[in-house]
Amino acid sequence: MACTMETVAKIFKGVLVVELLGVFGAYFLFYQMNTSQDFRQTMSKKFPFILEVYYKSIEQSGMYGVRKQDQEK
Repeated sequence: MACTMETVAKIFKGVLVVELLGVFGAYFLFYQMNTSQDFRQTMSKKFPFILEVYYKSIEQSGMYGVRKQDQEK
């Protein structure tokens, strides 16, 4: 079974599209968590592990106090 260049190109395009969707999805999720405390509360109920990753990433970037602010509400 020999793969033609067209088959390889289609596979490559498919992988590229999936990766771009993943990047944009991750950006959208981060943007929503970064701008909406209500969305972070929803995430804490449904996907607490994703919220923990968010808290750790912003603390690594030097932004402190978001976790404490969310716990006070």
